[in-house]
Amino acid sequence: MSLLFKKLGLSEQLVQTVAERGYREPTDVQVRAIPPLLAGRDVLATAQTGTGKTAAFLLPVLDRLQAGAIARAPRSAGRIARPSVLVLAPTRELAVQIAEQAHVYNDNRSMRCAVVYGGASKGGQLQQLSRGPDILIATPGRLVDFIGEGVIALGNVACLILDEADRMLDMGFIHEVRRIAALVRAKRQTALFSATMPREIETLARELLVDAVRVAAARAERAVGTIAQEVLHVAQADKTALLASIIDERGVFKAIVFTRTKHKAARLAKQLARQGIAADSIHGDRTQNQRTRALAGFHSGKLQILVATDVASRGIDVDDVSHVINYDLPNEAEVYVHRIGRTGRAGADGVAISFCDSGELAYLRAIEQLQKTRIGVTRDHAFHVEPATAVVANRPLAGPKRLRPRAERAPAPRESPKRPRGQRKTRHRSRGTTGVA
Repeated sequence: MSLLFKKLGLSEQLVQTVAERGYREPTDVQVRAIPPLLAGRDVLATAQTGTGKTAAFLLPVLDRLQAGAIARAPRSAGRIARPSVLVLAPTRELAVQIAEQAHVYNDNRSMRCAVVYGGASKGGQLQQLSRGPDILIATPGRLVDFIGEGVIALGNVACLILDEADRMLDMGFIHEVRRIAALVRAKRQTALFSATMPREIETLARELLVDAVRVAAARAERAVGTIAQEVLHVAQADKTALLASIIDERGVFKAIVFTRTKHKAARLAKQLARQGIAADSIHGDRTQNQRTRALAGFHSGKLQILVATDVASRGIDVDDVSHVINYDLPNEAEVYVHRIGRTGRAGADGVAISFCDSGELAYLRAIEQLQKTRIGVTRDHAFHVEPATAVVANRPLAGPKRLRPRAERAPAPRESPKRPRGQRKTRHRSRGTTGVA
């Protein structure tokens, strides 16, 4: 039994469950967030993905349900689910991962859980709801649909959790979040977790939380502390060959490879599969069944490589990912931190490898500026090229966090000289030039 988890105030049953899952020491966000959540306080937490934030809110929720501090949900009357705890997540992948974690910690199945999300058939989700879940994990869109259909009522919710609130803002869900929160009873406990805290999320927090405990943990530079980072300069045309070479030479056994576009993710997974590497892709154009199969194969170890776009950068919760490979560097520095947070979980070591072509140098510098450190360059590979603007390596870490390469900046439109009204173009036969008559 982990005495460190017990010191946080969790019940012996939950501490034993955590210990049986191999967790010996709570993470920073768990140490800071669990005690006030156990005490029924509202919490506003800034925490990166991969820092143990899911357990930081699930463990106290389960503890309070088991202790009776939160009344359990009534069995569905008239097929209307009335959950006691509502967890909102921005994506279906994250919602499924939270539900899986809830089942892990609720090993005796004393609490009923359900998960609902868009992009999948409602039939199986309706069956879950018919059992009267104590904990409902949902994406905003599908939840609003079910509320409109009279399948779910939120008047019984005593604890509201918003996970990755900044991602919900990015995806345009804030209107739905406010609408959902208005349907939850006013006297409740609310916790809001966000990787970043933009002004809109601060405003939302002031609207929804009362006398909240502020938790600031796992900032970007600390969140990647156990991850060995390296960058490989390579021409865009050689990236696929370099990737296959690294997988083979380094014995990469479980890696997530990030690309910038859906088309590239699908194509790359097929190219790797043709070379005998067990790979599949997950991106926005895949059906829910395809995404579920790919994630299940990656979880079980049947897949060696999962190629993903940023739709999955915060939604994959696998503890034993050995490598994260940035096939394409993201154009936002914070996205890089979210991506590489898929490895080095729970204090384990991880490796993050980034390919950088000449058009991505500005992205690399922005990432280094965010982390306040240079990323080491690995040159001993067959495809190494010296960056065209290597002189920037000697510049101080300064400048904006989000930059675009010059090639992507649209040139200013050229304006044709305006002619007075009534004039028209004429063709001078002798020279074939255009003039104004």
